[in-house]
Amino acid sequence: MTRDFLALLVGILGNISSTLVFASPIVTFYWIIKKRNTECFSPVPYIVNLLSQVLWVYYGVIKPKGLLIATISGVGFIFMTIYLAIFITYASKTNRIYTVKLISFSSIAYIALFLGTFFGSRGRTRLTIVGFLCAINSICMFASPLVVMKKVITTRSVEYMPFFLSLSLFVNGGTWFTYSILVMDIFMGVPSGLGFLFGIIQLILYACYYKTTPKNSSGMKTNLEPIKICTKEQDPAMVKLEDLCKHVQIQVP
Repeated sequence: MTRDFLALLVGILGNISSTLVFASPIVTFYWIIKKRNTECFSPVPYIVNLLSQVLWVYYGVIKPKGLLIATISGVGFIFMTIYLAIFITYASKTNRIYTVKLISFSSIAYIALFLGTFFGSRGRTRLTIVGFLCAINSICMFASPLVVMKKVITTRSVEYMPFFLSLSLFVNGGTWFTYSILVMDIFMGVPSGLGFLFGIIQLILYACYYKTTPKNSSGMKTNLEPIKICTKEQDPAMVKLEDLCKHVQIQVP
């Protein structure tokens, strides 16, 4: 079995695992459509993920043999676009304006980034710049697992760390980390390696604190009921970071 074939096989597995992660919020948005109300769900995690996928699509397109990266990132972009379209459709006027503003401002920044790298650099230099930006963007997103892990240790409860999100971080991070080694891509390797490491730590923490978690806490739910991040009296834009982190899903790419 050649290295290229093994990389292709692992990349396909990574595409499958990433697609499952992208599809995981479907239940939440089914609930939003059914209720015709977004209530206290925040659009921020989906906006962050949307823009992250745009960067990785760009990287996959300009990278030699980057088809698998571009493909799965494109799938992620489509999922996030649909989720945000549903959110905007059923959000209150205030939250709709807030969401559109966030998307608009972020899009302008990313368009400027694209134009700057596309016309201001070439070849290997452009690939290095875009890869570095992708890696930094993904690493910054790992603030959420760190906050969650601190919360788990402090409260001795896995309320803020649903098991399947931890498992997906472990599987997805491990798959793409293996792929990055096979194709010798440091820009994928660093963030996916961190994801794999944090996934291991989260699963260990889950095993340690599962029994000390109150049985009625959201982290202990085993059904598919969506988790709200604020009360009806709160502005979704002002929720606490650890609450928002319940919904942040790290994707590399």
